[in-house]
Amino acid sequence: MHISVEIVPRSIEHIENELKTIQTSLHQVNTINIPDLLRFKVRSWHGTQLAKASYSHVIPHIRAIDFDLKAPLPFVDALIEQAVSSVLIVSGDPPTGLQSVVHPNKSIDLIRELKHQLPHLKVYAAIDPYRQGFQDEYRYAMEKLEAGASGFFTQPFFDLRLMQIYADLLPDAEIFWGVSPVLNERSKSYWETTNRAIFPNHFDLSLAWNRAFAAEALAFARSEQHHIYYMPIQVNLHDYLSGIL
Repeated sequence: MHISVEIVPRSIEHIENELKTIQTSLHQVNTINIPDLLRFKVRSWHGTQLAKASYSHVIPHIRAIDFDLKAPLPFVDALIEQAVSSVLIVSGDPPTGLQSVVHPNKSIDLIRELKHQLPHLKVYAAIDPYRQGFQDEYRYAMEKLEAGASGFFTQPFFDLRLMQIYADLLPDAEIFWGVSPVLNERSKSYWETTNRAIFPNHFDLSLAWNRAFAAEALAFARSEQHHIYYMPIQVNLHDYLSGIL
């Protein structure tokens, strides 16, 4: 089972500090995943190089809309040099303003191109349980598998019942279940408004509730023989996950 923590590449120093906390306090963690966010100078494959010094299994996220698929992909050499075995391909949110060039690619397009260039690479795709109905998201997931994806990373869940529905929809898929703490009304409003997330009636904003759910989600992933990743937004890693991992 892979137990991953997502490290946002805000800076080299931030990545190094988060890795130290994980190594010191969270001994069950065996995987690191690193998103690619244009507002930071450190790209995901650069952060991967840092994390690789501590963890052999590091999964960079790569945004499909950032690349001209008819030109050489600038991250491929880095993946080869760092012996990266897995990546997560996401479509990517368009940048604000005109500071970055984007391309009309879907994640499926980059999945197919990467599998052509690097057949040995394990490519994960994204599942978003909130953006559309079950049937449409299931069909989209099937298209990603047909394009060459080996499994999925989900958007964070906040309800085990919804997780079970997706586990039943995709019984043979390799899944990293996403979990993220939500500790204030502003954060909850963001998830509900921007990501259209669904919270159960018994949800509350306390750290205790979020820690309990983190433990329950871990037990669920184990029972399904799947994986899990934690997205510790605006929370101290040690406070959130110590005693659980």
